[in-house]
Amino acid sequence: MKLCRRKFLHLAAGAAGLPVAARAQQPAMPVIGFLSAGSLGPWRQQIAHFQEGLKVSGYVEGQNVAIEYRWAEGQYDRLPALAGDLVRRQVSVIVSGGGAPAALAAKAATSTIPIVFNSGGDPVELGLVASYNRPGGNATGTNNFIGEMDPKRLGFLHQLVPTTALIGILLNPSFPTVDIQRRDIEAAARTIGRQIHIVRASSEQDIHAAFTTLAQLRAGALLVGADPFFTSRREQVVTLASQYAIPAIYELREFAVAGGLMSYGVRLTDTYRQLGVYAGRILKGEKPADLPVVQPTKFELVINAQTARMLGLALPPRLLAIADEVIE
Repeated sequence: MKLCRRKFLHLAAGAAGLPVAARAQQPAMPVIGFLSAGSLGPWRQQIAHFQEGLKVSGYVEGQNVAIEYRWAEGQYDRLPALAGDLVRRQVSVIVSGGGAPAALAAKAATSTIPIVFNSGGDPVELGLVASYNRPGGNATGTNNFIGEMDPKRLGFLHQLVPTTALIGILLNPSFPTVDIQRRDIEAAARTIGRQIHIVRASSEQDIHAAFTTLAQLRAGALLVGADPFFTSRREQVVTLASQYAIPAIYELREFAVAGGLMSYGVRLTDTYRQLGVYAGRILKGEKPADLPVVQPTKFELVINAQTARMLGLALPPRLLAIADEVIE
């Protein structure tokens, strides 16, 4: 009986030591570096969808994966240092949100750590990948065509206010592809035979000054250029457009939900879910070079009818007929 008891105690002691030994053999929890050109507050919904995408591969933040967030808060000159910090942290993968600025900073910071980007412009032209189907290198992701849709947005704005003499264009001079934006918008304005005036803003104070200028010029409408900086400050931009009674069109439905008149572009939550899916697949062992760049298949026209009534605008039946969503 004593022998059996000693044997039992020996086995119990060995079993008690197993968890410690098992933990010692387990690999460290992988870390994702999340680099964004924007700020946390306006992007919480997108982060939630990114986390949903991770769950497709079985990754849950805080359980079997850690995420290090870095926010530039619209100050693009901070991105290189933030990307460098993630590289020194030796994260397993870098996910860049907020368009080209963060993607380019991540790409410049490392040629070895996998990168999953969200680009608003052509990633081949930007030098992020070799091609859409075979990205090559250490990067892949999504292309939303957000900036490339600015001419289309200008066309919708012209349909809504066809008699306005001057259309204002709000651009951020710090945005890496601002020259391409300006070129495409100017070409579209010539096509519809409308005069435009470009105002520039890269700070909150600049945004206020831009609207003051537009009011002085008696601009009859406004196109807000696709830019993470403006998305992060959408409440400010939408409020000023309302105060100055300027009909405006934006890149994302989040602007229309916040009270903006119209938006045309992709559903950003779908994009961020895809970023999570790709990040999870890479953590499972797949290579960015083998994952094709995902392109959107649907663009949404969202109209805020309540804002239109407040501005005294009659919505053209043609626009209402093709709208994907009308907010009442």
